[in-house]
Amino acid sequence: MKLAVFDFDSTLIQGETLEFIAREYKIEDLMREITTEAMEGKIDFFESLIKRVALLKGAKETKVKEICKNLPYTKGAKETISELHKMGYKAVCFSGGYETATIPAQEVLGYDAQFSNILHFKNGEMTGCLGGEMMFSDSKGKMLKRLQTLFNISEKDTITVGDGANDLSMFQYADKRVAFCAKPILKAQADIIIENNNLTEILNYI
Repeated sequence: MKLAVFDFDSTLIQGETLEFIAREYKIEDLMREITTEAMEGKIDFFESLIKRVALLKGAKETKVKEICKNLPYTKGAKETISELHKMGYKAVCFSGGYETATIPAQEVLGYDAQFSNILHFKNGEMTGCLGGEMMFSDSKGKMLKRLQTLFNISEKDTITVGDGANDLSMFQYADKRVAFCAKPILKAQADIIIENNNLTEILNYI
């Protein structure tokens, strides 16, 4: 088995899930400011996650789920995953975002599994709280190592694709480390840098 791991926000989709939700509630600029600092590695990812989700306390569950089902997918995402499947890869999504977005996207893009966080709703509204598997700066690396151990997958047979600082931890476990339209902090650790906003370019390196 071979493994291709994709970040979600600003990799498989064009933009950040929380920013699309924040736009509905007129706080997009504040949300973007915190997100940018986190993706550039200027503030702790967990702390940024808590701050960002708290900003959306009271957001309506129906509206949040509607937005998450209609996110703009990155050009070539579905085609790239399909081609990787033909090459014997399992495609997995690791997201510091939320299953309200990654589960619907799985049906569209065709990746094999998703690991993400969970927004907490009560009485039809966001509480500003969350939980999940991808809340810390090292979460993606730890999960990747577990999958490699469980399925006996080597670093040589592993591809990782991301755009921000919270993708760094998974880079150390892959021979192919793709920085996709990425922040400088991730490019510095990548061996494949793609600036064109089309995921099919990854296939040129496999």
